[in-house]
Amino acid sequence: MGRRDELIAKYAEDLRTKCGMEPDMDLLTKVTIGCGPSIYDADSATVAASQPGEIETVKTKYLMKKLGLPDGPALDEAINSVIETYGKSERNKYRAVVYYMLCKHFGKEAVYA
Repeated sequence: MGRRDELIAKYAEDLRTKCGMEPDMDLLTKVTIGCGPSIYDADSATVAASQPGEIETVKTKYLMKKLGLPDGPALDEAINSVIETYGKSERNKYRAVVYYMLCKHFGKEAVYA
């Protein structure tokens, strides 16, 4: 099992135990691959939900650029909802897990088809 496979297994476990959802492993794998090398760096592998600049990055680089969504309050609401689901007190919010939940929230799985 490679390093990426180990991380995907860890992300799936977070989705099950911390977020209360059964992951679509195919989609989770594609979202993880889409994150690129950032998943291997301790700092960029997680989303610092308490930092406004980090939330803005998730919004502009992922929701608007990758998923093609228009800017608006719905994006902020979705990010807040995902952070709430993951658990505000959860220190390590993995980027791939946050992106996966946002992708599911907006029904944009086709982006990874």
